[in-house]
Amino acid sequence: MIIHHKIMFAFIILLSIIHGNAFAQKEMQIPPTSPPINMEVLGSNRGLAFQLIIDKKFKSIPKLGVFSVTSLVGEWDKNGINDYMAQSSLTYEILKGLKLATGFHLTPVKGMRPIAGLVYTLANPTWLFVANSRVDYSRDTNVEGLVLVEYKPKINDIWRIYSRLQGLYEYNTIINMQTRSYLIARAGLSYKEFSFGLGSNIDYYGPEKHKKNSFGGFVSFLLF
Repeated sequence: MIIHHKIMFAFIILLSIIHGNAFAQKEMQIPPTSPPINMEVLGSNRGLAFQLIIDKKFKSIPKLGVFSVTSLVGEWDKNGINDYMAQSSLTYEILKGLKLATGFHLTPVKGMRPIAGLVYTLANPTWLFVANSRVDYSRDTNVEGLVLVEYKPKINDIWRIYSRLQGLYEYNTIINMQTRSYLIARAGLSYKEFSFGLGSNIDYYGPEKHKKNSFGGFVSFLLF
């Protein structure tokens, strides 16, 4: 089981990096409403948490794009990766910033499931707002909402204040209870495409809302 989780972890990381590099190379030709790829690592009392967010458009068909959120947690006292979520969708823009999305969602508990939903993105140098709602196609259907707000006011030409709030809530329609949720907070500084500072993740698991807190330092960088 530990080997299986390690293989799955390596596969997700490799897929995420390949995705990131492919889109980063084309960033110069993408409209400014397409935010850069964001990669982040948080080192905390619980372990290491990794997150990758991609929201990109295809150069030749700008209404089509890819939206992907990958998050992993490796705990200090465990050998395997038992906490990960990966979502990847093909998107179609119906209004400026608003996209239809269809793809897959992967977790260690529920496996891989087909999904559909909506993604809304608003991006500029100071603000980033992302809202994603999804529903999966399964017998025990889950509905999920994710919201991310990032604020980076300018200090000078190369430095900015960095802050971010991100929340997720997943609800199971069969048992009529939450199955997963979290709240992420970040505060620090940005130097060009790099950000660093203090961070906290508060995770809730299952209908019983088993809670795990993470407090530590983070570093993130943008791929243009």
